[in-house]
Amino acid sequence: MIKVEEYRGHIRNWEELCERLEISLTLSREEREEQILIRAYETWGYEMADHMHGMYAFALWDEDEKRLFCLRDPFGTKPFYYYETADGRLLYGTTIRGIMEQPGFVKELNGEMLQIYLSLTYAAGENTFFRGLKKLMPGRRLIWQDGKMKIERYWTPTFHPEEGKSLEDWADEIHTTLKEIMPEVKTADETAESFLSGGVDSSYVLAMSDVEMTDSCGYEEERFDESGLAKQTADILGRKNSRCLITPEEYFGIVPYVMYNMEQPLGDASAIAFAIACRETAKHTKICYSGEGADEFFGGYNMYRNAERYGENLKTFYVGNTNIMKEEEKQRILKNYDPDVLPVEVARPIYEETEGLDPLSVMSNVDIQIWLEGDIYLNVDKMGLAAGLEIRMPLTDRRIFDIASRMPSKYKVNEEQNKVALRTAAAKVLPEEIAFRKKLGFIVPIRIWMADDRYNQDVREKFNSDMAAQFFNIDEINAIFDDYVGGNSDNWRKVWTIYTFLVWYEEYFVKR
Repeated sequence: MIKVEEYRGHIRNWEELCERLEISLTLSREEREEQILIRAYETWGYEMADHMHGMYAFALWDEDEKRLFCLRDPFGTKPFYYYETADGRLLYGTTIRGIMEQPGFVKELNGEMLQIYLSLTYAAGENTFFRGLKKLMPGRRLIWQDGKMKIERYWTPTFHPEEGKSLEDWADEIHTTLKEIMPEVKTADETAESFLSGGVDSSYVLAMSDVEMTDSCGYEEERFDESGLAKQTADILGRKNSRCLITPEEYFGIVPYVMYNMEQPLGDASAIAFAIACRETAKHTKICYSGEGADEFFGGYNMYRNAERYGENLKTFYVGNTNIMKEEEKQRILKNYDPDVLPVEVARPIYEETEGLDPLSVMSNVDIQIWLEGDIYLNVDKMGLAAGLEIRMPLTDRRIFDIASRMPSKYKVNEEQNKVALRTAAAKVLPEEIAFRKKLGFIVPIRIWMADDRYNQDVREKFNSDMAAQFFNIDEINAIFDDYVGGNSDNWRKVWTIYTFLVWYEEYFVKR
């Protein structure tokens, strides 16, 4: 007998699986997906993920074998955590708080993670900020039997470029594949909306969907506000647009809520804006599309255009999309600095398995395995869950990645443009000025707001607190803050990353 102990997610190819596994199509979604997991395990065993498309993490108990089988999807869109207790039991689940509530969990800060965090702005790799609590990494399965744990990797993102196809051929394959995926993303009786920025990814997803309402957020500061571009796109495609205006008061006011629900600190400033967008969107829908994944798969970041220039030097410094603080600076500001805890060590195994690949493919691989899992998908999952909003990401799919894995880098980036093939595909359903619009990113006016004494009082207070003094040399972090307020806006990320850690720490170790 197989029992589903834990599950969160959405299985896209459920109709095909129901047919293959002889499951009734009349079941509710909850019953249907539970049956899919059970019968897929009975039919394919440990290889069941090879037959499933979607976003998921789950744990199954095999009563006959007295075995626990846990699995996380290939890209890590849904989290899964585990913890071994002092008396040899395994605690597990898709939320950290769910594990913390179980008997045997001992809450203790993993101070080493702070060093990684200060560079990357998120908890990268399998360790977390709670000592002993680990993440099951993407593309892995965990087997627990007779008190022993085994973790196996069932899928690895690999790049093997194929020559011979034209740009138009690759664009056609992207477009055809997305056209096949979109009907799976929701059932006919479900209603969804779609997050929409000024960028090509969310615009392409919208154009390929039957969504009627789009959701955007904006600011009074025009140079940071993409909501006007989003409204233009919605108008061109004949869709409605709901705009949420984010004020600095609302932004700073929601930071404790975000850090608590994130469960680990996240120094990505866009996460706060995303949390507000999720709460507003959840007022009128329970399902929303989002465009994550395409940047990492198809060369979407401007820095990817420098890949060839970096060459072999990549492995000495590139640890993912963010790297804001050097070791000398961390050594200066931290009370306890360990020279053996280095961000580059998190990425080292990826460099070993990508030996011989071209530099762009290597950078993409690092971001897919570290940045996407640790920052982007974490943010989408946690803020969606907190708001009661289910966020589905059509472009994050093994079938889409399969195209990217075979595509030569010259069709991803060139001297003038990034995501060349994806934009060419999107131009089949979008005007060229949208499909080839320069990437703006999900930018936030935090760099100017935080220098304003009307909004930064909590930052100042925390930077001078006894709590901060446990971890930081107060004079050093205040020197960074004062330099930032004095006009060195480059320091804003450092200030924000220290601040978000302190807010998170207060939520989990002071208040509770």
